[in-house]
Amino acid sequence: QVQLVESGGGLVQAGDSLRLSCAAAGGTFSTYTMGWFRQAPGKDREFAASISWNGRSTNYADSVKGRFTISRDNAKNTVYLQMNNLKPEDTAAYYCAADRTSFYDSTRTQVGHMHYWGKGTLVTVSS
Repeated sequence: QVQLVESGGGLVQAGDSLRLSCAAAGGTFSTYTMGWFRQAPGKDREFAASISWNGRSTNYADSVKGRFTISRDNAKNTVYLQMNNLKPEDTAAYYCAADRTSFYDSTRTQVGHMHYWGKGTLVTVSS
């Protein structure tokens, strides 16, 4: 069983930056595609970013492209989401997820594609 624990959320102002972390325990982290999703109040959970097992391939939702950067450190079993130039519309609970599929497929952006989930960390961006 894989446990994912997010941290780094908080209350910031528009234009600020935050870095989210997700620490994994159990399983084989270094073989998983990792993703970040987010869910705003009253809305469905949506894809934000994903990264291949070796960190060489990434994919971003259009809404965050150019502002967010996903990265990973397999030695630390941790994936990160650097969020710059935050906007009020980025306010959401952010969830880390793991896809244990053995190959990276950037089209795997649906909630149902992920096998393991963290409990989320809240990001609030004030205007």
